[in-house]
Amino acid sequence: MDKTTLQALQITKEIVVKFVETGRISPGNFAEHFGPIYREVLRTIGGQPPADAAADTAEPDGETP
Repeated sequence: MDKTTLQALQITKEIVVKFVETGRISPGNFAEHFGPIYREVLRTIGGQPPADAAADTAEPDGETP
């Protein structure tokens, strides 16, 4: 795992923990939110999302970003 990916995972973990603490994310919907947050963090810090994650960019309502 390269340095950028590791940093993105660490930042995503911190963001998700804050959302769980404030009640915006629950353990039941954790998986629904972690991937999109991770991809956005990775994109923001200049990394590339994993190839299998790139296909999953649709918004929950079916619209693309």
